[in-house]
Amino acid sequence: QYQLVESGGGLVQPGGSLTLSCAASGFTSGWGAIGWFRQAPGKEREGVACVGGSGRTTGYADSVKGRFTISRDNAAHMVYLQMNSLKPEDTAVYYCAADKRLSGLCVLGPDEYDVWGQGTQVTVSS
Repeated sequence: QYQLVESGGGLVQPGGSLTLSCAASGFTSGWGAIGWFRQAPGKEREGVACVGGSGRTTGYADSVKGRFTISRDNAAHMVYLQMNSLKPEDTAVYYCAADKRLSGLCVLGPDEYDVWGQGTQVTVSS
């Protein structure tokens, strides 16, 4: 059974930092691209960052470029999202998602991903 579990969300002041973690299990044959998405109340789910299967390819939404960094540790089955210089508009539920296909590409569209975590809340407020 494939499973993704996010952690690390919380309340942070504007300008602060948080690191989200995503623990994967059940991917016994390996896993492909991983994406981080977020959804704020009343808004559509937005792709934030992605990383290819090897970890060499990454992609970021313009809104977070230069502030967020995605990384993965395949041996530990972990994916991370380092978030710096956080803004109130970063407030959302953050989800990690995996593409079970080993050939899956790093894309910011949700349709490529077929395993999703339950989400973790990030609130940026003073």
